[in-house]
Amino acid sequence: MINISHIPLPFIQIGIGLIGILAFVGLNGLVCVYLERKIAGHIQRRPGPFEVGPHGIFQPLADAVKLVAKQMITPKGADPILYWAAPLISFAPAIVCFLPLPFGPNLQNISVNIGLILVLAFSGLNVLALCLAGWSSQNKWSLLGAARSIAQSVAYEIPLLLSLLPVVLLTGSLNLVDITNYQGAWPWQWLVVKQPLAFIIFFICVFAETNRAPFDLPEAESELTAGFHTEYSGMGFGLFFLAEYSYMVVGCALASILFLGGYQGPVAPGWWWFLLKVYGLLLLMIWVRWTYPRVRFDQLLNLTWKWFIPLTLINILITALVVKL
Repeated sequence: MINISHIPLPFIQIGIGLIGILAFVGLNGLVCVYLERKIAGHIQRRPGPFEVGPHGIFQPLADAVKLVAKQMITPKGADPILYWAAPLISFAPAIVCFLPLPFGPNLQNISVNIGLILVLAFSGLNVLALCLAGWSSQNKWSLLGAARSIAQSVAYEIPLLLSLLPVVLLTGSLNLVDITNYQGAWPWQWLVVKQPLAFIIFFICVFAETNRAPFDLPEAESELTAGFHTEYSGMGFGLFFLAEYSYMVVGCALASILFLGGYQGPVAPGWWWFLLKVYGLLLLMIWVRWTYPRVRFDQLLNLTWKWFIPLTLINILITALVVKL
């Protein structure tokens, strides 16, 4: 028997938080699958799922059962250790990214002074997972998807990080609670008003970092079958998409905290404001996916190297000058 009284309180707190985060991630995956199907159906004037439950509301559960029931096969010639480690490496850091996020005034698992760096560092591990998945699958389409993923992630991580420096300069903190509290309850007090360019660049970079259309080059179905996850089936495939939806929520949560006041709201600040902003941005990401066509790879790289990086550097210099003056 384990004597709980001998376990330090922070470990118990983190353990309870991880259980809550896993439950939230699973529920979020079901909600996002349903939203993705229904929004795509309405935007492209084609019916979404209607058969399973009223208005297809049980379709995500049917999809989850299907993924769990499917056999997981290791392709011939693949590296089995790296092949099955890749989806785990993709999913596990996404869980850690939720730990320092302040959902409400007193609803945060761990409060650290470098919370922003912690989230950015762990979210960057996803590209390693995609690289391993593509390289270990012994499939040329998967390898090309992995190569695209590395080029895309390296290119867009630079302007993403640079777009956040003005926020740090203005608030003087890397603590996500301090950054939230720096902003007021009303929209004109949020940092998106002071840093609209940083917000736009950051949010576009979130699309690229999460491989969402129009930047879904690593998994372009019309060119690469399915890209880095072509050979995966069952829950190997499912973990990649749970991770993708989790990173989407993390990106939208950071945008909400850094630019939209987080849990601050005009009336009754709390976790409901935070979730409202996060899922509002999430709906925008889904809408963009089913509205705009995929860009070419040269357009994707030109956008970041020729436009985003110079603009973010200019924005940093202007912000630093204003703060100094």
